[in-house]
Formats: sequence, C-alpha cells, structure tokens
Amino acid sequence: MLSDLQPKINALLSDQTKKKEELLQGICELLKENVRYYDWVGFYFHNGDKDELILGPYAGAPTDHTIIPFGKGICGQVALSNQNFVVPDVQAQDNYIACSLNVKAEIVVPIFINGKNIGQIDIDSNTADPFTKEDEKLLEYVTAQVAKFI
Repeated sequence: MLSDLQPKINALLSDQTKKKEELLQGICELLKENVRYYDWVGFYFHNGDKDELILGPYAGAPTDHTIIPFGKGICGQVALSNQNFVVPDVQAQDNYIACSLNVKAEIVVPIFINGKNIGQIDIDSNTADPFTKEDEKLLEYVTAQVAKFI
C-alpha cells in the first residue's frame, strides 16, 4: 500500500543533517524507487515574483522543461488552479507539455504554505491511467510534510 511509504517519508524528513535540496531529492528517489509506475518524480516551485515555475530536485530522465510558464502544461495549470490534476491519458490533453514520448499519465499536487501555492510535486508515468485516490492521498501527505520544512 502507498500509505506504507508515509513512515519512510517521515524518517527521511526528520534527518536534520540534510539541506532542503537533499531532502527533496530523497523524497523523489524514495517515491520513484518504491512505486513501480512512478517513472519521473520532481518538484517545481514558483520562481520568485515571476509567473513561472522552476524545476527543483527530481528523479528520472533529464527534462528540458526547467521553466514552465503559469497556465502551460499540467504543471502550469496547477499553478493557477491550486488544485490537484490527475491526467489518465496525456494524449487527450490539449494543453500538455510532453517531457517524453513514453509518458502516458501524469499527476500534479500543489504545495501550500499558509494557504499560498508555492510549488508542486509532479509525477509522470509510462503506464496508462495508473493513478488512484490513494496516489492523491499519498502525494497530498508528501506536500503537507514538505511544506513544514520549506
């Protein structure tokens, strides 16, 4: 079960010897290694006062999408909507930015601090329609924990 990852996430985040970037990288790697259909896991954060997201730590293949304007792609839409976005089939989305031809599905969950959307976790899957409510709950848990230490 995905909820079994919560104690591992807590243990990782309780390591006070690591810097923020290392902790975020650790979360990406933990999720990618433990969920078979998480093929790319990364964080995007608001880029200062600009209406764009900038890529943070990630696990998976390198991406050219290091900056994403608000409103563009799934991540850019979440930056404006402030709501989770689950895409069972990326080919069915008009406003999708392809990171890889292998990606079939995507889930993006925003990170809030004091009610303000400051970034998001983004998961790409090479499996069609793999995400469930359990994935959303896990990622909401992750973003809530991340918000506590940023």
